[in-house]
Parts: sequence; structure tokens; C-alpha cells
Amino acid sequence: MAQQGNPLDQAKFCCSVCLDLLTDPVTIPCGHSYCMSCIETHWDKEDEKRIYSCPQCRQTFTPRPVLGKNIMLADLVEELKKTGLQAAPADHCCAGAEDVACDFCTGRKLKAVKSCLVCLASYCEKHLQPHYDVPLLKKHKLVDPTNKLQENICSRHDEVMKMFCRTDQQCICYLCSVDEHKGHDTVSAAAERTERQRELELSRQQIQQRVQDREKDVKLLQQDLEAVNGSADKAVEDSEKIFAEMIRSLKQQIRSKQETEVSRVKDLQEKLEQEITELKRKDAELKQLSHTEDHNQFLHNYPSLTPLSPSTHSSSINIRPLRYFEAVTAAVSEVRGRLQDVLTESETNISLTVTQVDVLLPQPEPKTRAEFLRYSQEITLDPNTVNKHLLLSEGNRKVTFVREKQFYSNHRDRFTYWSQVLSRESLTGRCYWEVKRRGDVDVAVAYKNIRRAGKSDECRFGLNDKSMSLDCCEDSCTFYYNSIDTPVSGPVSSRVGVYLDHSAGVLSFYSVTHIMTLLHRVQTTFTQPLYAGAAINDDDGFTAEFCKLK
Repeated sequence: MAQQGNPLDQAKFCCSVCLDLLTDPVTIPCGHSYCMSCIETHWDKEDEKRIYSCPQCRQTFTPRPVLGKNIMLADLVEELKKTGLQAAPADHCCAGAEDVACDFCTGRKLKAVKSCLVCLASYCEKHLQPHYDVPLLKKHKLVDPTNKLQENICSRHDEVMKMFCRTDQQCICYLCSVDEHKGHDTVSAAAERTERQRELELSRQQIQQRVQDREKDVKLLQQDLEAVNGSADKAVEDSEKIFAEMIRSLKQQIRSKQETEVSRVKDLQEKLEQEITELKRKDAELKQLSHTEDHNQFLHNYPSLTPLSPSTHSSSINIRPLRYFEAVTAAVSEVRGRLQDVLTESETNISLTVTQVDVLLPQPEPKTRAEFLRYSQEITLDPNTVNKHLLLSEGNRKVTFVREKQFYSNHRDRFTYWSQVLSRESLTGRCYWEVKRRGDVDVAVAYKNIRRAGKSDECRFGLNDKSMSLDCCEDSCTFYYNSIDTPVSGPVSSRVGVYLDHSAGVLSFYSVTHIMTLLHRVQTTFTQPLYAGAAINDDDGFTAEFCKLK
């Protein structure tokens, strides 16, 4: 058993990555041991190269080694902890490459906890103690550890720069003030700091005041926005009521006039039918008389026939055109024209009224590719989300479907079944990105809380309410949201542009060739930041690459 306090023994049981005692120790093929989480993190950074190395001896391994806990070493570390080995000066207190080291430690240097602006040296906790105990040292100025202490030394005179030349706006030493800066406006660095600190605080107050003012403006604009929406809704509602009442009144007038005209026409029709009956009866009498062979009988009966009275209806019916309600249609058309004039005049006044809240209204969508590129967003893919059948490359901007599973570590964010991946970057505001595809690829956006584990629809892009997807095949596209598919017409290209205006709730997909062709646009409300995504059909060699646009 190693004796307590022996630093050499302790070093044998420390991870060379975190410099602390081994936790869940694993031994890699070259024989060196590390904390499991430390070596996993180190290899995660090498996933792109697909060549994995030992942090100590630099021996490389392909494929990524499968790690298993070193039970014997883990038990030994636990036994050593029980003996108090960790009570020795902890290696995690030792200075690393990026730490400020104590200037007074010999051998293995510890991390500095303070730097002294008077001594121009940095101290670990042990060597700093005299600055707390010795009266003369107590007056020294201690600051957080810094590697820039030498910047306080005058390169010309090798003296501490405690003065400030206002003429040349630079820190100087005392000898500089009586040499090349002689006659200049010089003060102590502390005095200049006090003055600048006062200016800084004043600037902060001004900034904070402007922030408060802008926050008030935002609230006022929000109130104006709510007022605009409320007023517009009420105007629509009132207009619908007014027009509904007008239509009801117009219908009543038309129907009333219709009843009057129908009654008049039916009355006239009835009289005409009676006249026709009488005329037919008279014609029958005349016909019968005309067939009488006895001349004397004919002459005897002829004078008793009632003479035919003239008609009083046929003349008026033939002259009067059968048009009754054309005037109503003409009047309605005239009212529509007048109303359009009124609305056009009012529109100018409305535009002037809402100018002050234009900042809150949806901005026009870009038209040309150059306009879209002003909102370009660089997208990198998150290795913790990528399915194990997707191979990352091109700086985590490209994914390729492969049959062989990749050696990605287990992570709660990883899609376990569907061949999908999400971006590292969250997307808000106005963003634009392009995806270059080969084969069947889904270009998608999703909320961060989309389900990852399993093969249910809750995990797949476009089949739930947490994601939207444009499924791009060889000769067609289909938009999916919440398991509803919408066929998309338009040219299918190998490059798809995606435009997002998060606050306005606009998501648009474009076919990018020598022109921008809109494939599909969504107007909704986004409740969370979005993440760009891609899903690849299970076929070797199909790829999706998020293009560099800047």
C-alpha cells in the first residue's frame, strides 16, 4: 500500500486530463488510464477525424475503442481514498497550460489565487499568506490571477508604471515623467483611474437610463399593437353587423316589392284568363251559328249575339318591359363604388396612424437571393443529437447515411431510431440557411423538446406538433406538420433555402437555382426557439449539407 502523502504515489492514480483522482477509471489499448468521462470527452472532439488518440503517448486507434471500467484500478483508488491519500496537495490545484502559475513554487507549480501589482508576482494560497500577515505586504494591491503583470513594467526603464500621461494617453513610469514626457500633463495612474471610473459610471447610468426608456417604449408599442389589433377586430365585427343589417333590410324591401308585383301580375293574369274563357265561349256560339243551314233561323238569332268588347290589357302588357329589380342591382353597385372611395381615403389616414407601430408589424419577406443572404445563419450540427447511422463531416455541417453504426457515446439528446440530426444553434429573429442534398432528404425545423428516444411519431420530423418538415424526393416535395401531409408544387432542386421570421411566425422553403422559387410558406406562431434539422432516407450515400453562405 502506498504511504499517505507521497506525491509520486498519488500521481500514479490521477487522470492526466483533469489532474484529479481517477473516477470510473478505464484503461485504453495503449495501457494508459483515465476517468471514463474525461477520455470520452476527449474522443468526442476527435469524432470528425475518426482517428482517436491517447492524450499522453499520442498513440492512435481506429475504430474508436469500446471502453469498459477497470474494476481492479477502481477498487484500488477507492482503498487509497479511504487511507486519506486525497488529503495530500491535490493535483487539481496544480497549474495547467491555461492557468496562472505561482511564481514561488518549486518543482510542480500550483495555481495562483492572487497576483500582486506591487510585487509583480503571482502566488498560490500558501505563498500568498505573508501578504495577509506582514504589515508592509498588507498594503500591496492584490488582484485576480493574471499573466499580464509584465505589461505594468516600463520597457524603457524597467520600472513599474504608476503614472499616466494625459497628453499622450498612455501609462508611464516615474522616470518617463521626467524624461521624454517632461512637461506633459501627468497624474498618478490611481488618480486617472478614479477619473475614468467616474466617467464609466456616468456612461453606465446613461446606458441604463436609455435601456429603461427603450423598455418603456417597447411597452407603449405593445399597447399600441394591442390597440391596433383590438380596433381592427372591432371594426371587422361592427362592419359585419352593419352589412348584415343592410343585407337583411335590402332583402326585406326586395321581397316586399316582389310580393306586390307578384300579386299585381297574378290579378292581371286571372282577369286575362277569365277573358280568354269568355272569348272561347263566344267563339263557340259564333261557330255554332255559322253552321246553321236555315237562313231565316240564322238571321233571327244573329241580332241577339252580344257584341265583342275591346280588350284593355294586351296593349299595356306588350309595351311594358319585364324588368323590375335591375335598379336595385345598379344602386348596390353604386353604393359599393362609393364605399370603396371612402375606404381608399380612410386607408391613407389609417396608414399615417399606424406608422408609429410599424416596427412591430411583420417585415416584408426578401425577394432575391442577395436579400435572403443578409439574414444568413451558419448552421453546425450537434453530435449529441445525430443518429448512429449518420456520419458527420465537413466540420459537423454534413451528414451521410451509412449502414454501419458509428461509435457515438450515449446521450439523452440523440435520436435513437430515426436517421435525424438537429443543429447546435437555436434560431430566433430572422434567419436564412441553405441545405444541399443528395437523395431523399427531409429539411426540417423543430423545438428542442421534441422526443428523441424510440420510433414513435413523436420523434419523427413533421409527424408531431413540435416539428415541421419538407420531404424532398427525386421529382416531388411534400410538407409535413402534425402528421398532415401537403403536396408541394414547383421545381425540385438539389439546394433548398429556408427562411425564418420567428417573431412574425413565418417559415418559407425555396428551391434555389439561378432564381428563388417559393415551394411552401407557413404562417403560424412559434412559442419556442427553433433548431434546424435534417432527416435522411435509409440509403447509403444520401447526404445533407448545411452550406456556408458567408
